[in-house]
Amino acid sequence: MTRRVLLLRPHELQGLVTMKEAIDIVEQGYREARSYPAISAPRRRVHSLEGVRVSNFPGGIHGLGVIGTGERPDKLNKGGENQTKEFRGYPVHLVHDSHTGKLLSIMIGEVDEKTLGFTSVMALRTAATSGVGFRYLPRNDVKVAGLFGSAGQAANQLLALLTERRSIAKVKVYSRNPDNRRNFAAKYSKQFNIEIVPVDTPEEAIKGSDVIHCATNTSVPLFDGNLLQSGQHVTGIIGSNIQLVKSGYRSSRRREIDNRTAERADLIVCNLRETILTEEPGDLYEPIEQGMVDIEDILELGELGTDLCPGRISDEQITYHKNTNGNGVADLGIAKRAYELAKDDGRGVYLEFAEPESLPQAI
Repeated sequence: MTRRVLLLRPHELQGLVTMKEAIDIVEQGYREARSYPAISAPRRRVHSLEGVRVSNFPGGIHGLGVIGTGERPDKLNKGGENQTKEFRGYPVHLVHDSHTGKLLSIMIGEVDEKTLGFTSVMALRTAATSGVGFRYLPRNDVKVAGLFGSAGQAANQLLALLTERRSIAKVKVYSRNPDNRRNFAAKYSKQFNIEIVPVDTPEEAIKGSDVIHCATNTSVPLFDGNLLQSGQHVTGIIGSNIQLVKSGYRSSRRREIDNRTAERADLIVCNLRETILTEEPGDLYEPIEQGMVDIEDILELGELGTDLCPGRISDEQITYHKNTNGNGVADLGIAKRAYELAKDDGRGVYLEFAEPESLPQAI
């Protein structure tokens, strides 16, 4: 017997999956992982002595019939605290059928959002994960968003917010570079048909906003948590760098949001509590370390929308979703959807080889 496996290359993964589909998939993945944790695992990273890092994302969503792993290589610069890279490779996903174990597809490249195209690495999965939080945590009447960041991640994150909260009528965007925030406002106000205005200070982005959304590449907090107002929702996406700290490439934990924000929040949600312990994201690990927050009081994304945590329960709460690193349940769920759409569209090439049971067995 021979097996056919669909090989999908970077250009064949473009323009397939919508943000709404991705958010639904990610919610299903985290919800299923809550009831069956064995199908989910935190991100795992390995490093070489030359600064080459490979990030691994195992997981699956059995309700979608998928299990497998994703990986991405990069090479880090040694100097400075900024998360700069000399090289970044394509992600590779191995997509297996969770019922039979058979390999369905080898995917090399980024699955982008259908209407935005490629803007930044893993932008669709990261934004869709934030989108699950947007589904449950902001107030029902949100109208104004404050956005930190003006690059590709910010565009996807904003699309996730607008997908889930169509009442948003105005976005205030802040980034350190005035030209970048002006260009972002000009481009995406037209694309999203919404008012986007650049602002000059973090204070302007926060004051009067219903949602505070951080989508940057910073390593230090963006604003003072004392600026937050009753009823606001905060999202942060910056990834952990604890492996770099432990291997000597960085001197401090990377973070986007300060301790005061965590201390003031009435409801904190992370993707997985286990990730806080394994990855030590500065935004949450340091407030826990200093006794400001108890890890047992932090809820997981898969618990939102359940009896355990329906989401926001009052208009006065400050809610905070720390989008704590990627998780294979999201990556593989989105990869499975991209595989199905690509196959239906006749994309890719098939590799043929003998099934393992057809090969001669060693004596």
